[in-house]
Amino acid sequence: MKTLDRISQFAGNTFAIWVLLFAALAFFMPGSFTWIAPYISILLGIIMFGMGMTLSVDDFKEVLKHPKKVAIGVLAQFTIMPLIAFGLAVGFKLPPEVAAGVILVGCCPGGTSSNVMTFLARGNVALSVAITSCTTLLAPFITPALILWLASKWLPVSAGDMFLSVVKIVLIPIILGLIAKMLFRKQVEQSVKAMPLVSVIAIVAIVAAVVSGSQQKIAETGLLILLVVILHNCLGYLLGFWIARLLKVDYSDQKAIAIEVGMQNSGLGAALAAAHFSPLAAVPSAIFSVWHNISGSLLATWWSKKADK
Repeated sequence: MKTLDRISQFAGNTFAIWVLLFAALAFFMPGSFTWIAPYISILLGIIMFGMGMTLSVDDFKEVLKHPKKVAIGVLAQFTIMPLIAFGLAVGFKLPPEVAAGVILVGCCPGGTSSNVMTFLARGNVALSVAITSCTTLLAPFITPALILWLASKWLPVSAGDMFLSVVKIVLIPIILGLIAKMLFRKQVEQSVKAMPLVSVIAIVAIVAAVVSGSQQKIAETGLLILLVVILHNCLGYLLGFWIARLLKVDYSDQKAIAIEVGMQNSGLGAALAAAHFSPLAAVPSAIFSVWHNISGSLLATWWSKKADK
């Protein structure tokens, strides 16, 4: 079991490298990874089930202790990233499928890797976990509504179908994870140690599936999408930080909110795009998954060194 723990920890620490490596392999050898595409929703469901097993009452105590801070993070998450995505789609005159994909990833809740980055940045981890939990549980209701509002300019959007997809992919697995934790606490506490490894494998597989399915389109528009993704992510960090600073929360809270806003659940974005739009619409989410882990690691390292000084 200790060996598995070490492997899991290593996989979590080198997450960005594995995503980048398998994205490259999927681009140059697409035929080896296209078979994964039908399982994207299942893979994300496994990640969400694992998240459910790690949640506890303590994660939500932060909401009761500091409702203002959590509310700032949740509101920032569901306003800054969707509006930046819409602005970039219009400003760069993106093709309809790419525009819808950029907006979709912008409307997703925060990603669980934001909690790790907040820890490395010496930010308020409890606040980060509370915001991630709240945005994830609110996602079935808010994400489809935002996509309908912002993306219907480019492609037809069925908010009802998308709501059902998010419930099936996110909400039900999380609830099942919570139930499993209540019924089999000891076994779950042991298995949770392997969740970083499972999550890395699942996200890597999702990214590889999306890249392999849209290899030709990525070759044509990949640099433009990469530029848009980098701007989206970095502006999210910047505006999240400055809004938190403007509202006069502690510095550690500012770091948590900035990272929470800038890092998205790109796996959910890829799953929804593939199910409701097209493989090309899933490409921004796949590239976001690669980039935000790189940028998040760099930002966390910079903040950590600044804290040491």
